Amino acid sequence: MTTKTFSKKSWIILILFGIIGQIAWSVENMYFNLFVFKNISPDLSAITLMVQLSGVVATVVTLFVGTLSDKIGNRRAFISYGYIIWGVTVALFGFISPSLMASIFGVDTESAIKIALTVAIVGDCVMTLFGSSANDAAYNAWVTDNTSSEYRGKVEGVVSILPLIAMLIVAGGFGILVEAFEYSTVFLFLGIIISISGIYGRFTIKDNPTLSSSGSMKDIFYGFKISSVKRDVPFYLTLVIVLIYGIACQVFMPYMIIYMQENLGFEVIEYSLVFGIAIIGGALINLYLTRLSDRCNKVKMLYIGTTVFALGLLGMYFAKGISKIPLLILFGVFGLVMISGYIFISALSGAIIRDNTREGSVGKLQGVRMVFAVLIPMIVGPMIGNAINAARNIPISSENPETAMTTLYIPAPEIFLAASIISLLLFPMIFILDRRFKKKTDK
Repeated sequence: MTTKTFSKKSWIILILFGIIGQIAWSVENMYFNLFVFKNISPDLSAITLMVQLSGVVATVVTLFVGTLSDKIGNRRAFISYGYIIWGVTVALFGFISPSLMASIFGVDTESAIKIALTVAIVGDCVMTLFGSSANDAAYNAWVTDNTSSEYRGKVEGVVSILPLIAMLIVAGGFGILVEAFEYSTVFLFLGIIISISGIYGRFTIKDNPTLSSSGSMKDIFYGFKISSVKRDVPFYLTLVIVLIYGIACQVFMPYMIIYMQENLGFEVIEYSLVFGIAIIGGALINLYLTRLSDRCNKVKMLYIGTTVFALGLLGMYFAKGISKIPLLILFGVFGLVMISGYIFISALSGAIIRDNTREGSVGKLQGVRMVFAVLIPMIVGPMIGNAINAARNIPISSENPETAMTTLYIPAPEIFLAASIISLLLFPMIFILDRRFKKKTDK
């Protein structure tokens, strides 16, 4: 049984490990991509592959670790030790470079770039392995274990804001730090923080007293059985909503900072300002809306979130071709609209999923969630985004770009238009989910 209130200690653990985990994911999703683009080779195809393989690793690991944490009845160890090793892998990423590969393997520049790209992709997958074990599998299961439906919308509202706060910190502060120091120094510092949090968690995180050993490793496939789907239809319908939403996000998200720098010509301080205003504004709006969702129909409120999200993306597509100051304002305004919808959909769908997660199956269902929320979106979304970028073929404008192993094009504004169109597919799924809940209520 979970308590009727979320304790102060639980809030500290939720926020601390949530924000540090999201900062690590934001660095991976935004600055690992930019690091590869700037320091190894401006090859969007390599970045796309890195995102896709990371999604595969995250899903497989979450399936395994989530089921294992159910089997042994322990989330705490996976969170604490996972964060410790996760920090080490992040710290090492910034040392990857063609020059280092050339000195180690004694190869020419072109071969060194190929090796560096390969090492970066493999390194990202290793980082994802430990990050997903600690965060996607164990931390998410811990949150579900320790919350109840009476206040889950409020908790999920905070959880869904954490990625945006992390994005604000990373897009702004991280960019400024990278300009002041080098990637290796900043990645090292971040890795140390992640590892220290894991050490702290070893002594502070407590599993829910009712959590006990259950199931077996055969339950890895539990969530994919037809019988499981039939038993928990609202859970799976909500996952389809998360799937569509995730694909829309991944069409533009991996390329957004590169787009703002290379296409719109924003400096670090300029796109940091845009991010800051949009994220802070979106967070404040959603703190109120997610509290309200505990008293309202969460499914119907998804219509509002989807509309706001789609309109924001459409506005970001049209925000181009004007002078710098008006462009900053316009892109910031539509960015605020997009992020408000982004966080609201995330919070609502997350709360609905937790409300419909069957007790005793929390860990083993985390992997199923990852298939819909991470694996398919991170394969399909970047594929669509990069296909659009390649078709538009806007040439890179940086001086003296590396010529080996590079596609020499930059992200196109049409990635926002495509994401907006894809998000419209959410409306029929929300309608189906709403009808399902009505039938459940009628019974």
